[in-house]
Amino acid sequence: MSPAPDGPSTLDLASALPHGYRARPSTAEDVDALCHLVGACEREIQGRVQCDPGLVAAELARPGLVPELDTRVVHDPSGALVARAWVNRRSAVDVHPRHRGRGLGAALLDWADARAVQAGSDYIVQTVPDDDAEAVALLRSRGYQRMVTEWLLAFDMPDEPAVPEPPEGVSVRPFPSGDQRAAYELIQDAFDEWQQRRMPYQEWVQHTVERPSFAPAMSALAFAGDQLVGAVVSLDLTDTGDGYIEQVAVRRDHRGRGIARLLLRHAFRAFHRHGRRTCTLGTHSETGALTPYLRMGMQVRHQSTVYRKSLRAT
Repeated sequence: MSPAPDGPSTLDLASALPHGYRARPSTAEDVDALCHLVGACEREIQGRVQCDPGLVAAELARPGLVPELDTRVVHDPSGALVARAWVNRRSAVDVHPRHRGRGLGAALLDWADARAVQAGSDYIVQTVPDDDAEAVALLRSRGYQRMVTEWLLAFDMPDEPAVPEPPEGVSVRPFPSGDQRAAYELIQDAFDEWQQRRMPYQEWVQHTVERPSFAPAMSALAFAGDQLVGAVVSLDLTDTGDGYIEQVAVRRDHRGRGIARLLLRHAFRAFHRHGRRTCTLGTHSETGALTPYLRMGMQVRHQSTVYRKSLRAT
């Protein structure tokens, strides 16, 4: 497989960096600094922070990702960590706002493309906020194409949200410690309708129930008799001041009964009682869920686009 067009033919990132900047693989000790970096980028583009250390740690623990090969962090001449990249099917590139315009993003994007080619990937995917015109232009210049639209939605809660009565035969309770595997199976079965890759169980728990921000009291499960038919997995992102719904799923044969709305309302009320006045969740154009969420009173806070680049030799 030949290198991607307009990218480097080797993985020599050092020669592409500005004078005085140096790169190295990331380590577990970088999690807090990486979260601070990503948060600075989010604050600059979106006006608020969404990242938490648990997300960064889960990214670095992706199955198959080898930090020595698949990650890079960049330090400026003073030693501060100012940029990062990782690639493992998906990829991410972030440059601190104060260090943009110096070629760091282009160098890291080309490194990620070249690393994906070296690893034998057929494609590479990256998500970028639509408001980040500079990053969008860079991706398009490297041959990335639009694939999916993502939205971050917000539900404002000045008053305690009302919770509807459950459908006949359905009960709701908070997420206890023994239901992780059943919730995983239900969520992945539901997501298989649109996701390209079924997430392994260990990867799922790292992104959800094993994250420090996991909020079991604000998560909710729906049962029909003793059968799990719906789940909401919530995170309490203390740095943002918001509650966050990480995942929502309803078993296919129980859809259209208002179970998703019921579970979300339970989560919203729990977050409100915990002192949160806004709850957010993410969705994308493959799920078809945007319109139902808007009908529930949620509003679009941010919009991003997932870009994909084919690495197959033509």
